Parts: sequence; C-alpha cells; structure tokens
Amino acid sequence: SRSLCTVVCKWTYTSDGGWDDSFWKMIGLEDLVKDKYEKIGNHVLSPGESVGKGLTPEAAKDLGLPEGIAVAASLIDAHAGGLGVIGADVKGHNLPCENQPITSRVAMICGTSSCHMGVSETPIFVPGVWGPYFSAMVPGLWLNEGGQSATGKLIDHVVRGHVAFPELQSKAAASAHSIYTYLNSHLDLIKKSSPVGFLTVDIHVWPDFHGNRSPLTDLTLKGMVVGLTLSGGLDELALIYLATIQAIALGTRHILETMQAAGHHINTLFLCGGLSKNPVFVQMHADITGKPVVLSKEVEAVLVGAAILGACASGDFASIQEAMSKMGKIGRVVQPNHEHKRFYDKKYEVFLKLVEHQREYRSIMNSV
Repeated sequence: SRSLCTVVCKWTYTSDGGWDDSFWKMIGLEDLVKDKYEKIGNHVLSPGESVGKGLTPEAAKDLGLPEGIAVAASLIDAHAGGLGVIGADVKGHNLPCENQPITSRVAMICGTSSCHMGVSETPIFVPGVWGPYFSAMVPGLWLNEGGQSATGKLIDHVVRGHVAFPELQSKAAASAHSIYTYLNSHLDLIKKSSPVGFLTVDIHVWPDFHGNRSPLTDLTLKGMVVGLTLSGGLDELALIYLATIQAIALGTRHILETMQAAGHHINTLFLCGGLSKNPVFVQMHADITGKPVVLSKEVEAVLVGAAILGACASGDFASIQEAMSKMGKIGRVVQPNHEHKRFYDKKYEVFLKLVEHQREYRSIMNSV
C-alpha cells in the first residue's frame, strides 16, 4: 500500500487520475508502467486509512507489539508536523483564526530546513511554491508547500564558523546553558534601551547559502552579508546570529506574501520543530510577518501528526479533522509587536534589494 501524500507530493500521482503513463515514458522509466505499476504500487490509501489487516506476526514480534494492531497509511515527516498543529482548537486564545476556516492558518515546520504548509478549499497555483496537491495533508483540502532549504543548518553554520565561537562555547558551558540560550541572553545584555531586533540596523543577511526553494526557486542563489567589520568578539557573533534569524523570518514573509498574492488568506502561523524552541526565532517571525505565532503544547508535533494517523486507523476518531482538533493542543501564543512594524518593513525593503543586487552582479559578470 502506498500513501497518497507521498505519491501525490513526490511522484506525480493524482487522486482522480492515478499514474500518468506518458510521464514515465517521457523520462525513460516506462518499465514502471508494466504489470499495472507493480514495481511502484497501485494500491494508494489516504493518510490515516488502515493498512491491510494490521501488524503482521513477523513485525509484531520484532517490535514487541500485539499482532493485528492498526497500521495507518503514513505522511511525509513535515506533513505530519503540519497535521499535528494546524487543526488545533484555538477557542479562548483571542486569535484571528478563531471561527475562521483552517485555510486561514499556515503550519511552519522549522528544523534543519523549513516547510510552510497552507491549505485551501480550491486549488491555488502559487509561483515558486509547490502544489497544489489534493488531500495530501488534510483530506478534502488542497495543499501548498513553501520551503527554505537551510534554516537551522544556516544558523548553526553562521554561529559555529565565527571566530568567537570557542569563547561562546566556554561561556555557555560555564553558565550551564545551551549556546543559543546564552546568545539570546547576550543580545538582551547589549540591546541597552532599544528593542533587541533593532540591533541589526546596519547588518543585513540574504539567507540562501544553499539556494532558494521558495518563492524564487533559484538554486543558484548564494548567501549575502552586508555590514561586516573587523570586530571579532561575542557582540559581533550575537549580531550576525540575530541578523540570520531575521533573514529567515524575512524569507518566510516573502513566501507568505507570495501565497497571499495568489489567493491564500492567512492570518495565523503555527510553528513546530526544533527552532520553535528558540524564543528569539519565534518572536522575530511574529514581528516580521505581523502575525501571531501559535506554539504546540507538544513540541514534537511530527509525532502528534503520526499519532493522529494511528488514532484514525484504529477507529478512535471518525475523521482526520476530528482527531486534529482533539489531539492538537496549543501551548503558547506569541503576539507580534506592532510598534516595530516600520523597522521591519524597512528591513524587508533591504532584504528584497539584496537579491535584486545579487542578480545584477551576476548579470555584470556574465557579460565578461
């Protein structure tokens, strides 16, 4: 059995038309069409549907679980994270998405890289954003998936490659904190009377060190940093760390604005994944997008998504939607500071100029 999520998002399958024989022939893989697609499977189930007769005796023995226990058709990892947060009951939290359809929400799964999952009732084609995919995450709804190729990986790269990193490591260890908790407290120390985010007035980052996935879909783009000095201390490391987080949040704003221009109506972000544990990362996303950020009560939201699928396969819930609203729980809401809007609007203006200039430089060099 194959999951509809995987074959639709990654394998060009459609829920109404199935496999497209002409595509496989066009790319020289016509052998996959033989024997009713025996090699890649032709029995496709919606995520959360029960597979076969449950766990086989062999698998049950290996896993130490009861034979026949329900097995659910799966989701791709980020999609499971989206399922784990996007349908949570938000009553009583004073959020703009309360009493609004689920289509007003975007789930962000933020780890080594990041995914931005938005759903719609009708197909919306968004330039530079994957999809629309029907029933690939939430049954009956179309999915658009934006993404950033390197986020947690980028922050790590910038911090660990800085000359002051050994000093940061030793000071963080001495205070019994992680390097990122220590950096966040150091930012508080140097901000003096101005807001933390305003420290980067003279330092700007374009975050595509590994190419751009959304919304520019340009794998040749490179990272950029403007505003470097000869200083190599902890203050400078903290500043470039903050500017990198802001650049990732500005990239998210770029993706959301592109989705909204194409027809999405988004008013609330739901964050999960490792980076959602970092309060500076979360606050910057709220401030820079101007939208409230909802954090899941259970940090490992991908596991919640998988549990939702299992609970549907076992018959505990009648639908994915019911399971999402019962099992997805809100932990905390982070509101944007609207007083800072003008500053971040200006940062965003610079952000878009950076890529414009990078393309100008390439054009100049290509004319050699």
